[in-house]
Amino acid sequence: MKEFTLDYIKCLNCNSKLELEVLKKQKEIEEGFLHCTKCESVFPIIEKLPIIWDDFSSYISNRRSLGGKLVNSVSPKMKLFLKKSLTNNIKNIEDRSNLEKRWTKIYQESTRSKFYSTIKKKLGELPASKLSLEYGCSIGIISKYMAESSQTVFGIDRSFTALKIAQKNPQENLDYLVADSLSPVFGKTKFDLVLALNLLELVEPRDFLNLINDQIKNGRLLITDPYDYDRGKNSVKQTLDEKTLRKDLRKFGFEIILGTEKPSNLTWNLKLNPRTELHYKVDLVIAQK
Repeated sequence: MKEFTLDYIKCLNCNSKLELEVLKKQKEIEEGFLHCTKCESVFPIIEKLPIIWDDFSSYISNRRSLGGKLVNSVSPKMKLFLKKSLTNNIKNIEDRSNLEKRWTKIYQESTRSKFYSTIKKKLGELPASKLSLEYGCSIGIISKYMAESSQTVFGIDRSFTALKIAQKNPQENLDYLVADSLSPVFGKTKFDLVLALNLLELVEPRDFLNLINDQIKNGRLLITDPYDYDRGKNSVKQTLDEKTLRKDLRKFGFEIILGTEKPSNLTWNLKLNPRTELHYKVDLVIAQK
């Protein structure tokens, strides 16, 4: 974790400042804890990644294989914390470790998709930003590009595995956090630019828009989605399509810009394996306040 990150993140449970306990540090904080002195919440920093989750035991219970690997590679104090969290694991919950590992590999194999070059081109049409944020950043393809024109950039994702890949070739003004996209990680911080690429089917869309609306006062939003909401029991409750997304953004006071007033069909290809690919038609919306 970069030290500047401490100036922006807040306790999820009470929105108070967090205090840093360093267990291992070189150029950045490699291992430690973030403590809330008000409500006593604790968030670990493992392998340079702060895990800002309201219930760390719950996070690890869904990633037992990952938890087992982390226990074998950390300092004594962190090892005790992880062992205690794993002891509190809820049984009979699906282990997401292999699923997240698989999707990390898929995104690595799909970096040459034309979709990403299109997004980079659109970002190039926007003014430089002081503070930027990408939700669902995965392996950091776009976050790294954002760091070339923004003073400070944060990337958020649920997947520890994906963010470990994103951390390769680090940039001084870019930091990553393990967190849920709907959690108030940054408190009342305002951003100049917020990105969310193909994320709406993974979070409750209207809750997500409410959060983003609070984070942008004078700034821009770039959002894409194929509106592929069929996730079985994990499907969102209230969906948005290309029309309702634009309508809701205008209600929040956003202006749709850069020729994205009408729905679009950008090609987004994902290489699942040597014989199988997913081909999405993705809508792009760029808005500003």
